[in-house]
Amino acid sequence: MQGESAGESVGPDVWETCRELIPAGSVFAFLAEHREVLFPPEFFADMYPSANGRPSLPPQVLAATVVLQSLTGLSDFGTVQELRCDLRWKAACGLGLYDTAFDPSLLTYFRRRLARSADPMRIFTKVKEAVTATGVLRGKQRRALDSTVLDDAVATQDTVTQIVAAIRRVIREVPGAGEVADRWCTAHDYTDPGKPEIAWNDEAARRALVGPFAHAPSGHFRANAAWLALAALAHNLTRAAGTLASAFHAKVICATVRDHLINVPARLARSARRLTLHLPERRPWQDAFQALFHALHAPPPAV
Repeated sequence: MQGESAGESVGPDVWETCRELIPAGSVFAFLAEHREVLFPPEFFADMYPSANGRPSLPPQVLAATVVLQSLTGLSDFGTVQELRCDLRWKAACGLGLYDTAFDPSLLTYFRRRLARSADPMRIFTKVKEAVTATGVLRGKQRRALDSTVLDDAVATQDTVTQIVAAIRRVIREVPGAGEVADRWCTAHDYTDPGKPEIAWNDEAARRALVGPFAHAPSGHFRANAAWLALAALAHNLTRAAGTLASAFHAKVICATVRDHLINVPARLARSARRLTLHLPERRPWQDAFQALFHALHAPPPAV
């Protein structure tokens, strides 16, 4: 459901009270004065077809935010920080002095609605018309009017950067994780604390950067960090099992250890309150499996 402005800002209206602090002729002043004319409510009606549900944030606020974001090249998180702390951004987007803005994920959802609509370039077309009429953006119109923002390059930058940060944290805290990262993630130096320098709208470059971690199983960063930690833990346990089983399995890759010692066909039987595991006879790796079993289940040494 499309949200509408309630007419009351959170705190004093920044444009009304601090107008003299906003650079005259700037894009901030232009959006503050003409935002409602550029982006009337009916301009976004097809993006919010349902009349039911919780009202969204007014799309005029999000549209002005996306324009400023595309001009400055900030991430979603950085954009929201500017909205919270910078009077120019508050004035341009119609926020009150005490307004804490919104969650960065709303920008991603808004861009998706925009990209899937009948006219994905509507915001930039309007801005282009304003540029032609007023010249307010001067030399910045190319950055403001390209379609990169519709490809979610800034959202992808946030996502990939946080995945890289999670990999760094796991390398620091999980024994053996560095070996896994060195083997699979070779497109970036994870000892470098800086942000990776790649073309964020280049899918191949992003995929090469994080390798197999580009398609982590969850959409939540903490869940992906936990998944990565568990993957490193599983790798370490598999290597330890191979070392305990035999000299041969201590040197083979993890996939071989899984095939020989973990993915073992067997039948579990219950009798007299005891569980019996029936293993296949004449299995080539029977001795290694038994050595691993006895090493794990042997009684502790006498003290």
